[in-house]
Amino acid sequence: MYDASHTTYTAILKCIDAVWIAVCVFWLAGAVFTKRTARSQTTGSRLIHLLLAATGFMLMFRGPLGWRFMPDSPAIAFAGLALTLAGVAVAVWARVILGANWSALVTIKQDHQIIRRGPYALVRHPIYSGGLLALLGTAIAFGELRGLAGLALVFVAWWMKSRLEESFLESQFGESYTQYKREVKGLIPFVL
Repeated sequence: MYDASHTTYTAILKCIDAVWIAVCVFWLAGAVFTKRTARSQTTGSRLIHLLLAATGFMLMFRGPLGWRFMPDSPAIAFAGLALTLAGVAVAVWARVILGANWSALVTIKQDHQIIRRGPYALVRHPIYSGGLLALLGTAIAFGELRGLAGLALVFVAWWMKSRLEESFLESQFGESYTQYKREVKGLIPFVL
């Protein structure tokens, strides 16, 4: 029996998969155009962030905890797709604005600058903010508990990483970065 609702739901999930693949390609391509690293985080702290985030992303798409917390309806999946696209748009915008200062690792680049324009005028870590919104959308669309668990793990990884980035930036830029912290929230505009 043909079920148009399920077919639409499945098509939306495939669109979300395609969005995440495109983000990965964009991020890998952009990694080529960065400044030289002047200072980098330790291997141990890097492994903790990577393991937590990788496990979170894996859970988002595969793994245990497949119990549903949302029905598999096209309307819910479409709302999740909209959140995913909005989050990806913020993260990509922030990545473009950050330009050659970006790094997958916590680093200070040569000739590093504090960026305060674009999404960085709203939050200090808009790549993480956008990424978390996109992951929330994906978790809602897929509707399984593993998506929420994955979101929680990525949140913890990025929260830890953002704290380390903050300490690097404060040691590099001193009062100018401290002032930026006073004026602009970390992840959620006007809240957190």
